[in-house]
Amino acid sequence: MNVVGVGIDLVDVERFRTSLRRTPSMIERMFTEGERAYSLAANDPTERFAVRFAAKEAVMKAMGVGLGAFGFHDVEVIRAEGGCPSLGVYGPADALARERSIRGWQISLTHTATSAGAVVIATTQP
Repeated sequence: MNVVGVGIDLVDVERFRTSLRRTPSMIERMFTEGERAYSLAANDPTERFAVRFAAKEAVMKAMGVGLGAFGFHDVEVIRAEGGCPSLGVYGPADALARERSIRGWQISLTHTATSAGAVVIATTQP
């Protein structure tokens, strides 16, 4: 397995909370149905939304692209029954990944009441 790219992103939870309050439509625009359901089940969904946003940004960085290269719904953080996160990459994001010989993803998420971070490693093998 060869590493194609590494992406990292850190989100200030309070700043993200302010953005969500100002523009509630961000939730539907940026997050898939599954991500919304998982996040909204928490007492404070902002931490979960913030870490998922960080993951989407980290994917873009691992692929060497910026905002606008694909839609936010084209990358989804999926939570396994045991709690381990993984990525679903769809549509234009998947096509871009394949162009870059990316076939697999490793992801690590962390969040507190103040910060949410994600690290994504893009690899040549699933």
